[in-house]
Amino acid sequence: MIKEVIAIFDIGKTNKKVILFDYNFNVVYQREERFNEILDDDGFACDDIVKIEKWIDDAIEVITNDGTYIIKAVNFSTYGASLIYLDEKGERITPLYNYLKQLPKYIIDGFYSKNGGLVEFSRKTASPALGFLNSGLQIKWLEKEKPHFYNKVKDVIHFPQYLSYNYTNKVVSEPTSIGCHTGMWDFDNSDYHKWVKDLDVELPNPISNSTVFDTVINGKSIKVGVGIHDSSAALVPYLYGNKSEFILISTGTWCITMNPFNSETLTQAELDNDCLCFLTAEKEQVKTSRLFMGYIHEVNAKRLTDHFKVPGDSFKNVKLDNAIVEKLNEVYGSDRAFFKQGIPEHYLDENIDLSQFNSFEEAYHQLMIDLTWHSIKSIELVIPRSDTSDKIYITGGFANNDIYIKLLAGYFTDKKIYTSEVDNASALGAAVIMMNNLIPDSE
Repeated sequence: MIKEVIAIFDIGKTNKKVILFDYNFNVVYQREERFNEILDDDGFACDDIVKIEKWIDDAIEVITNDGTYIIKAVNFSTYGASLIYLDEKGERITPLYNYLKQLPKYIIDGFYSKNGGLVEFSRKTASPALGFLNSGLQIKWLEKEKPHFYNKVKDVIHFPQYLSYNYTNKVVSEPTSIGCHTGMWDFDNSDYHKWVKDLDVELPNPISNSTVFDTVINGKSIKVGVGIHDSSAALVPYLYGNKSEFILISTGTWCITMNPFNSETLTQAELDNDCLCFLTAEKEQVKTSRLFMGYIHEVNAKRLTDHFKVPGDSFKNVKLDNAIVEKLNEVYGSDRAFFKQGIPEHYLDENIDLSQFNSFEEAYHQLMIDLTWHSIKSIELVIPRSDTSDKIYITGGFANNDIYIKLLAGYFTDKKIYTSEVDNASALGAAVIMMNNLIPDSE
């Protein structure tokens, strides 16, 4: 039986996926690719945008010609902080520059001094100073460093909108891409910041993520979405599936805590503690905090396994032992055995004497007690004074960590802790927003 599906192209830094969802959000087809990076015109590694475009074209052609599926809609979820520059003919001008490139200090200093200073600008745009990761500043970089490119620019769009543009020929923007530490959005006034409006190149006003364009691809009538930033896309299924307020913690290399129900203005203290704001598809603020928890765990857990001469994945089998916790609390109390002076610059304090612990299990318990304490502080940054949320969802690697989950539950006694194993969360979010807003015949 031929199935009608939504095709989502989920473009991460490492993995590129095409995923087909049926109308019950079941994944009926998935293919994943990894492409070697190429070098940009500065010799810096970047994604091969030409190869990505061809891969998307080929995937749509193969699926539409296969006869197993009918693609009713296509949408795109991609990583953020990446811009595409179009000329008068609507053609791409530059490579897809890598957000890990370095932004020259003179551009940073000059930009902030002209726009109210670093502190006020960061607060107003909910964007900590992150260099090239502040994608708006990439425009100033292109203007200063590559005028031969900049002088050709007519339109500037974010990466997911460019992939959509290739099929719709519509130059658009949407809230999730411009509201993600770009330095472009004035959260006080819910509009582009003045510096963006003063540019001599165009940035389109954001339209709803529920917007679709009717297109013809390979002779087939297909609705094409405007694309969405992957972090915001991952939040969509939870927003659609909950009637009460919640907090979402996405764990992995970074531990990202998102509260879409905190409308309080971002403070300087929060910015100083790695807090920022995203925008949802409905232009609502998402107070967000970050902790480099996965990597900190990785390097410290490796040191423990090396010291105690146990297999590298031994931590996966350690369950919370209350007797060990009580013993450690008697010894250390509120002190952090691993991070007494805070998390060290290189995330690992090799001066810690591991012989103070009787076993790997005991040492690992203390490591997780310390990490969970820092995670709690990060979570508390996004909890407003008038908090009414009653649940916390935890996704990613630490959703399987028994010590972390139970210690959090013991601290946040006013909330229920749920672990969620939503696969392909960003792609699912891109599909949900298409399904609920754009395909009325799917009811």
